[in-house]
Amino acid sequence: MSRLQSTVAASIIAFVASVGVAEAATTVKFWHSFNKSNGEALDKIITQFEAANPDIDVEAEFIGNYNDIVAKLQAAIPAQRAPDAVILEVTRYGLFANNNILTDLTPYFDADPLKADLYDYAREVGVINGKNYVVPFNSSTPVLYFNKDIFARAGLSADTPLKTFDEILAAARTISDELGSEGISGIAAPGQFARWGLVMANDSELVAPKTGEILLDKPNTIEAYQWMASLVHENKVASADGVTEEDNGRDAFLAKKVGIMFNSTGNYGEAKKAIGDNLAVRPMPCNKACSVPIGGAGIGLMATSPKEVQDAAYKFVSHAASPEANAIWFAATGYLPINKKSVALPVAAEALATQPGIDVAIESLPNAHGRARTTVVTWMRSTEYKMWQAMALGQRSVDETMKDFAEQTRAEEKRVSN
Repeated sequence: MSRLQSTVAASIIAFVASVGVAEAATTVKFWHSFNKSNGEALDKIITQFEAANPDIDVEAEFIGNYNDIVAKLQAAIPAQRAPDAVILEVTRYGLFANNNILTDLTPYFDADPLKADLYDYAREVGVINGKNYVVPFNSSTPVLYFNKDIFARAGLSADTPLKTFDEILAAARTISDELGSEGISGIAAPGQFARWGLVMANDSELVAPKTGEILLDKPNTIEAYQWMASLVHENKVASADGVTEEDNGRDAFLAKKVGIMFNSTGNYGEAKKAIGDNLAVRPMPCNKACSVPIGGAGIGLMATSPKEVQDAAYKFVSHAASPEANAIWFAATGYLPINKKSVALPVAAEALATQPGIDVAIESLPNAHGRARTTVVTWMRSTEYKMWQAMALGQRSVDETMKDFAEQTRAEEKRVSN
């Protein structure tokens, strides 16, 4: 009986202790934009973090794409329903940083040994006016994907030059001419990230990264949009479905109904699964310049969260950018390594050895540049979608639309600066 009482007493003590630990755990609400295979990779990273930090519970929630996150965050802040940590795209977080909504992470980041391990671009993309507001998690550049089987069936070699706008259009025309009767298009209408990249490939920008100057009506910007719109409206080598809903172009490529696609390196894992060994990856074209944008997102912390929650959340942010977590993420998704030590780890080394094309974005890094992250960029990117549709669908001339767009953006910039 004495032993039984002792056992029961010990069990009660252990139970009470476990309840106390559970109650003491700090919960970090984390909004993100990853589902499907990317979401599975994120779940693995979170599980590893929680195993190493049992006093922290990362409550992750898929919110939608980058635009969805911005819209829902804007609605959640006044309603006091904002998360503690949030994925924010690298040109849009300025909207929140410049309005004192994000925590200045500089004290955390400067004291973190992680800082020395990150690539230069990864340290730079989270900075506005000398202060760190996000630590990168998923970084990318656009690349050119094509289906080698579709190329072969259209009579094109896998070595077909795809470095200039003219070369890409010629290949897309051949595919559409030869295989259009089978419902196969030459190229997917470029999404917004790719459009920014194609403007940079034409030696221009939408907004100057260093000065914030609006460049939407510069001749090279207009020329790039004229070429992109011509793929749909004039040359008819890209379907209009991908203009009104950008994911349609990607989905058609994954369904083997499109020969060429510009898209993020973050699409590599999904594309490889769908296309298999027929997937080929090339750098973005160098039409007038070899220049590509750094894309993706970083994790920021909300200034409204209690200090102890911010401390716990930053531990997760630091872990997510660690060599171990970043190697898992790179191998599973194709997003760029952000940590210099990641590629030497077995999981990343195996991906580089067994997944042809996953290294293309790494090779593009010497030509990769961070983009403007001024407050007006969020408005500009939201408005660009309807401007693009009007041009690509032939509803307005490119020259007229881009000049009007530039004037509207300058007016909005003046408004938000007051």
